Amino acid sequence: MNEALARLLLAWYDANGRSLPWRGAGDAYCVWVSEVMLQQTRAEAVKAYYERFLAALPTVQALADVDEDKLFKLWEGLGYYSRARNLRRAARMVTDAYGGVIPAAPEDLLRLPGVGLYTAGAVASIAYNVCIPAVDGNALRVCKRLEADCADITLEQTKKATAARLLAVMPQDRPGAFNQAMMDLGAMICLPGGAARCGECPLAQGCAALAQGTVAELPVKSAARPRKLEGRVVLRLECEDRVALRKRPGKGLLAGLWEFPNAIAVAGEEPPWLPLLTSLGAAREQVAVAAFMGEAKHIFTHIEWHMQGWRLELARIIENPALVWATRRELQATYALPSALSAFL
Repeated sequence: MNEALARLLLAWYDANGRSLPWRGAGDAYCVWVSEVMLQQTRAEAVKAYYERFLAALPTVQALADVDEDKLFKLWEGLGYYSRARNLRRAARMVTDAYGGVIPAAPEDLLRLPGVGLYTAGAVASIAYNVCIPAVDGNALRVCKRLEADCADITLEQTKKATAARLLAVMPQDRPGAFNQAMMDLGAMICLPGGAARCGECPLAQGCAALAQGTVAELPVKSAARPRKLEGRVVLRLECEDRVALRKRPGKGLLAGLWEFPNAIAVAGEEPPWLPLLTSLGAAREQVAVAAFMGEAKHIFTHIEWHMQGWRLELARIIENPALVWATRRELQATYALPSALSAFL
């Protein structure tokens, strides 16, 4: 990337940049919430969540004060719920340490839970016009292709070197627009693999990978560790028009979320749902109807669930303090269930 290409990029962005609900707001809170939502989530998927979230929690103070169940219900379906938990923790820190105002200095932003170099750069540059790069996966892909650079983009040293090169050419008067232009070019034109639309790219004339025919091979990314596969049984327990839920532990995978009772499948057990039902304090004789709901798979970062779902109609409610028996209305309006179990809703 050089200054001439940076000017071409900004001209392209002015004419072709995406219209997104959080753009143009000029409010650091809006920028921060949107950027956290956009972590590992597509912009199109975020739009509706962002608007609903801001309508319910329009200020830092409102976010700091919200209870966890309401927070998770607003976040339901976005996944990576630790982002929501960190948002609330950070809002409380902003309220206590910064008088309720999102700080402008990147070093202060980096002190907030869940804020890394990319998010700090995005908030500081877009909301406060601070000249600092925001290097996400899109920016890394664009830069590595422009330079035909085979450095591994999963390494921190690669991200820092890329940020330094972008800082050298970033327009001092429009750092936020420049960062958003990099995001949009990667999201719209410089797509992963063989999907890149090089014929429409404003930077094609300066792209070394295009000249060398290596666009599809870049950027280089080290292979992820293979995920652990886990077979699980999921129970949708129903009685008196209510459904049994339980809350996951406060730490670990899907921490603090409500779920249908589930457990690792016990090989050779027939019926497969019996060990879990027994562990919840019910006997087989309490099951009036047992219906197989099908199979589903959900992929987390380091683990993959292969699930079998069973709907069990019970003759009476299980008296277990770990279970909450929710009405269907409460299930829709109050309790946040992870998308991993959405197949059984």
